[in-house]
Amino acid sequence: MALVDLKREGAVFILTMHDGENRFNRPFIQAMNQALDTVEQSTGPAALVTVGGEEKFYSNGLDLNWLMGDGQGERQDFITSVLKFLGRVMAFPIPTVAAMNGHAFAAGAMLALAHDFRVMRADRGFFCLPEVDINIPLAPGMTALIKSRLSPVVFRDLILSGIRVGGTQSKEWGIVDEAVTADQVLTQAIARAAALADKGRQIYQTLKRGMYREAIILLENGVME
Repeated sequence: MALVDLKREGAVFILTMHDGENRFNRPFIQAMNQALDTVEQSTGPAALVTVGGEEKFYSNGLDLNWLMGDGQGERQDFITSVLKFLGRVMAFPIPTVAAMNGHAFAAGAMLALAHDFRVMRADRGFFCLPEVDINIPLAPGMTALIKSRLSPVVFRDLILSGIRVGGTQSKEWGIVDEAVTADQVLTQAIARAAALADKGRQIYQTLKRGMYREAIILLENGVME
């Protein structure tokens, strides 16, 4: 099975991640970027929804085993490519919605935050930024991305505690826009995306780049420290 699958329902592109925990390694990021290329090259009304292909996972972030193994020799270049990928999603020229059907950890949580909107499963799955517990610092663009999406108190608590937050609490804390039953996650995400699909691409991207200028510039430039 391909690492990702891209299909279209009306004006909404649905990008399904099919790599188990959907951890970020070189082949996975390449597949994601290729799918984004296809969406970006489309014409007419459009919006994008991303979702995990397995019930338990949206994305668990960096593939640390790959980084310590086959990817060890390209660690710095790869992290730079991840930052640029997050920046690309954040500045994408059409509406984007993360359908968080399962766990969203670390860079996987940041991928969800890079979307314009988030719909999360209420009964199972956690949102977590565990860097404080796994001794991995955040690049400036990652910090700016997270900060741009969360209230100051939630920003502080998530980063400095590494707490795992379920769907209902994520909605209460403003991390996600909706917390729904498992069978409604993708349906609600598609509905939210479809309602925005006719927005003009140029103005939509221009407004996003203005709203989140600092985070987008840091990510697109791959700033590491």
